Amino acid sequence: MSRILIVEDETRIASFVEKGLKANGFATRVAGDGESALGLVRAGEYDLVILDIGLPGIDGFQVLEELRQKRPALPVVILTARDSVGDTVAGLEGGADDYITKPFRFEELLARVRLRLRGSRPAEPTVLEAGDVALDLRTRQAIVDGATFDLSAREFALAEVFFRHPGQVLSREQLLSQVWGYDFDPGSNVVDVYVGYLRKKLGKRRIASVRGMGYRFER
Repeated sequence: MSRILIVEDETRIASFVEKGLKANGFATRVAGDGESALGLVRAGEYDLVILDIGLPGIDGFQVLEELRQKRPALPVVILTARDSVGDTVAGLEGGADDYITKPFRFEELLARVRLRLRGSRPAEPTVLEAGDVALDLRTRQAIVDGATFDLSAREFALAEVFFRHPGQVLSREQLLSQVWGYDFDPGSNVVDVYVGYLRKKLGKRRIASVRGMGYRFER
C-alpha cells in the first residue's frame, strides 16, 4: 500500500483529499504546515507528497527545495490556488513532478497520483470490466454487449467511480465530492440526473438505487 503525505493548511480540502485517497486504497497522513511536513518526511517513508504552495511559515517552494535535497526521487505533486505561468514554471523547475490548480476534480488528482506512482506500482489497466460491460480509459467510451457508447466528461468520471467500486454502495455525497470536486452543493440533484444518463447507456439494471443510501454498481 502506497503512503501519501498531504501537505495542506485548508482543513476542508485536506479532509476531502484524504478521504478520496483512502477510499482508493492509499495510506495517508496530513500536515498543515511546511515545518510539520518536513518533520514527517524525515521521520517516515512516504511514496508521494501532495504539496500546497501557500503554507503558513515555511512555504511550499521552500519545502520542495528541502525535499529535493533530502529525497530527490520522492514524487511531488503541487496542489495550489496559484495558477500563473510563473508559479507553474517555478514549481516544475524547483523539482515538482506535477502541478494541479484549485479548484480541482478529485478524479484528476487521483489520475496524476497514480501516474507518478506507476514506476513502483503495477501498471494501471486501460480497460475496466464488470460482467458484460467495460469502460475504456483511453477512449473514454463504454462498451456494452459489444456496442460502444461515447460518454461526456462528467458521465465518464461518474462511470469510472462506479467501475472502480463495483458492488459498493456509494452515497450521493461521495459521488458529488469525487466527480464534481470539493466545492459541490450537497443539495444538488446532479448525481441523480447523471445516473439517469448512464443508465440509458449502460442499462437500467447496472446501477441500482439503494433507498436512503445512494447507488450501487452491479457486477
